[in-house]
Amino acid sequence: MRVEDLTKTLDHLVLAPAAGMDDVGRACDDATRLHVASLVALPYMVPAVVDRLRGSDVKTCAAIGYPLGGDTHAVKVAAAEQAVSDGADEVEIVMNVPALVSGEFTFVRDELRRIIRAVQSQAVNSAKGSTLVKVIVEAPMLDDKLLRLACKIVADAGADFATTCTGYGGAATTHAVEIMRDALPEQVAVKASGGVKTFAEVDALISAGAARVGTSVTPAVVDELVALNNATT
Repeated sequence: MRVEDLTKTLDHLVLAPAAGMDDVGRACDDATRLHVASLVALPYMVPAVVDRLRGSDVKTCAAIGYPLGGDTHAVKVAAAEQAVSDGADEVEIVMNVPALVSGEFTFVRDELRRIIRAVQSQAVNSAKGSTLVKVIVEAPMLDDKLLRLACKIVADAGADFATTCTGYGGAATTHAVEIMRDALPEQVAVKASGGVKTFAEVDALISAGAARVGTSVTPAVVDELVALNNATT
C-alpha cells in the first residue's frame, strides 16, 4: 500500500481528556504533514483547529456528544450548529446508546434526524454547502442484532458514515466492521475507530470494509507502513 493511499483514509484523533491546545497544535501539524482525511477534535477546539488547518487539504471534524452520547437533544443540536458555524467540515455524533439499549429506537432515530437537519441547515446558512455527518454506534456495547438495528437507524437518519466506537467501551474489530458494512446501504460508509494503534490493525479494518479509520497515533501508523514498504524494496 502506498502511503498516500493510506493517509486519505485516516482521521487523526485528538480527543484525550487531558489534551490541551499545545497538543491540538501538534496534532494539526501532523495532520497537514501527512495529508490525512480529517482531524477530529472536541467542539471547544474547533475554531483553533480550523485556523491551524486553513489552506491545507485536511478537514476539521467536531466530535458531538463525546464520549457517551447522553447529552440532551438541545445540547447536541446547539453543539453541532456551533461547530459548523465555527468552520467544521464534518461532525461526528455519538448515538444515544443508553436510549438505544433501553429500546427507545424511534427516539434515537428522531434525535439523529433533528441533529443532522440542523447541521445541514447551518451549513447552508454558513455558505458551506454541506457537512459530512458520521454517527458513532458503540459497537462493542451491542450484540450483532442490535448493531444491525443501530446501522439501520443511522441510515434512516440520513448520516454519511456509521462509526464503530469511541474506544471507551472497547476497541474497533473487523467483526463489527463486517456486520456494519453488510447492514448499511451502499451510500453510507463505515468508519472504524476506537483503540486502533497499529498499521496492521488499520489494514485489517480497511480490508473488512472500512472507508475511514480513526486513530490517535497516526504518525506511528504511517511510519510502520513506510518501514514495511522499505523492507520490500
